[in-house]
Amino acid sequence: MTAATDKIAPLGAGVGYRSPYRADLFLNRSGIDFLEIIADHYMGTGRDAREELALLRAHFPLIPHGLNLSLGSAEGLDLPYAKAFTDLVNELHPPYWSEHLAMTRAAGIEIGHLAPLPFSHEAVETVCRNVNALRALTDTPLILENITYMVELPGTQMTEAQFLGEIVDRTGCGLLLDVTNLYTNAVNHGYDLNRFLDTAPLDHVVQLHFAGGFEAGGELIDSHSEATPPEIWELLEEVLRRAPVKGVILERDENLPPFVEIEAEVTRAREIGRRFGRWK
Repeated sequence: MTAATDKIAPLGAGVGYRSPYRADLFLNRSGIDFLEIIADHYMGTGRDAREELALLRAHFPLIPHGLNLSLGSAEGLDLPYAKAFTDLVNELHPPYWSEHLAMTRAAGIEIGHLAPLPFSHEAVETVCRNVNALRALTDTPLILENITYMVELPGTQMTEAQFLGEIVDRTGCGLLLDVTNLYTNAVNHGYDLNRFLDTAPLDHVVQLHFAGGFEAGGELIDSHSEATPPEIWELLEEVLRRAPVKGVILERDENLPPFVEIEAEVTRAREIGRRFGRWK
């Protein structure tokens, strides 16, 4: 791990906070170790959101997770947005915060989704510049998440594993390894998962995401809409065996099941981490 992340205390297993589960979370606090919150929901918002944030903070460790920093944008950060995000981070004092290795804005135009970056030296330089700009706003460690992509962009000069390695080496950031995204990309683009794991900077992994999706038109879709399938559990276990993971988060955004099913998946992930000594 990097110097900024190697002293992070283990968090265990948690869930991405979704408001329909708020009552269930408070009724089952012992089954959820921490929550990941979408930072955009609490930046410059009204009284209700601030009260909800205070309530969650009083009962759970919170990790802010970003959607729109657009770390791959060559024109640099949207500074008002970055300031609002880092103000939230500084208010919460989390052990780390996270954002996607992606682009959501180009030439001042909002793309509306997480667009992939080419695995190129130029993209590495862009991400490094933007991460360095964030360091003037907060000293809380940042971890970066791999995303899914439907097409491989032109200009690729390295593998995704090498790309991640270059970025963490240059920035000192940790990794948020989304194992569902990893599996989805491996299937859709035909690359070898074992080779990825052998060459990726797993010693920099701080947190994992996992979820279930579906298949459409011969491709896997990372929809966060289904129970976690066996192949994702197998990959999650392998990464927990290899990497010094501090926490895992289940993401569920659609087809929300009864909370007991969410808690069962979180419990299963917690037990896997315990088996490999990641937390008690």
